[in-house]
Amino acid sequence: MSLLRVAGRPMLASMFVAGGMNSLRNPESVAPVAEPVVRPVVERLGVVVDRPEQLVRLNGAVQVAAGVLLGLGRVPRLSALALAATLLPTTLAGHRFWETEDPAERAQQRVHFLKNLSMLGGLLITADDTGSAPSVLWRSRHAAQDLRRDARLVRRSVRATARPMAAASGVKAKLGG
Repeated sequence: MSLLRVAGRPMLASMFVAGGMNSLRNPESVAPVAEPVVRPVVERLGVVVDRPEQLVRLNGAVQVAAGVLLGLGRVPRLSALALAATLLPTTLAGHRFWETEDPAERAQQRVHFLKNLSMLGGLLITADDTGSAPSVLWRSRHAAQDLRRDARLVRRSVRATARPMAAASGVKAKLGG
């Protein structure tokens, strides 16, 4: 594994572990901000949730678990996807700069929104990073090509040996054997 991955993954994960711990410990402070995003999601998906605090805690737990896994380099692609999935509602709920009237507050929320957007980009790149190893798609394509090549070789080999064998059996039959 490259030094960039060893250093970069924990750096990327640190924000999620810290934010997830905060959401787990104090969901009441985050829940009012999450309310505009939680309610429509709950209504559309039919999820039974008594309080937004439950979804905030769940989001925080996923962020802590996936952040730790990403930081340790364990299942980094899946961890990055899980973090990306938690970052979308967090960003939409927490940094709604377009609804803010105060210009200074709007500018600050825009910066946080763009920061989260940048982290989302980093997570998507991480989710696509195979660590210099061939991806499953690449390996499956090449395995299929290898199988097709082997099948052609077997077919040629059978044809090459079948004709002389057929000719030999025909000669043998003519000779009475």
